Amino acid sequence: MVQCMTPPAGAIADSLDLDALNQQFETATPQQIIRWALRTFPQGLAQTNAFSIPVTIHMLYEEVQPEQPIPVIFLDTLHHFAETLATVERARQRYHLDLHVYQAQGANSREAFAARYGDELWRRDIERFHYLTKVEPLQRALQDVEVIAWITGRRRDQSEARRAMPIIEVDSDRRLKINPLANWTRKDLWRYVFQHDVVYNPLHDRGYTSIGDEPLTTPVQPGEHERAGRWRGSAKTECGIHV
Repeated sequence: MVQCMTPPAGAIADSLDLDALNQQFETATPQQIIRWALRTFPQGLAQTNAFSIPVTIHMLYEEVQPEQPIPVIFLDTLHHFAETLATVERARQRYHLDLHVYQAQGANSREAFAARYGDELWRRDIERFHYLTKVEPLQRALQDVEVIAWITGRRRDQSEARRAMPIIEVDSDRRLKINPLANWTRKDLWRYVFQHDVVYNPLHDRGYTSIGDEPLTTPVQPGEHERAGRWRGSAKTECGIHV
């Protein structure tokens, strides 16, 4: 019997005219972009989600409705707020997610992480902390799940580093990274949340406008930028998984 093999990610990336696609998708809705992704990648498509405001998950499962579940990758850094983990569980139950949870190697709790890598590693070496809790687990997840294209929830208005972000790009391992919300603003996001009753992290109701690890995230004051509460007091703007 002949076995159908999924082409390698790099070959697929090379076969697409990304410039033309990005031009086409500048006027497309996120739902149209997600539908294109499902048609183009019947195998090897996944989502990553931090479960802050999982709009792309809602679009996928309550609007687009794929025939087969699309794997959702969640990076449990072991340093999340309890509210974040509760949001993951609420979303998992509501949308019946094919959820793949990845953690730092050799640790399954905050205490185990500290015992293996040292207390408050984020204070001593923030780059190593993010590598252990996010970068390496994501690399492992994308390989284990056999991902050739992945959907994110990033928007251009979130930071200067994302201002020129294309809707479709190629990551460092030649996988396709699809950003269907690239053109949306924060107002667009919340309008959709309230119109469609999307599950979201309740910390947003307490002044947290961008939610990461508990030791590295603070509420945002009126007039501050959306991501001002992340890595407050430092020049850092990304954890490393989207660089």
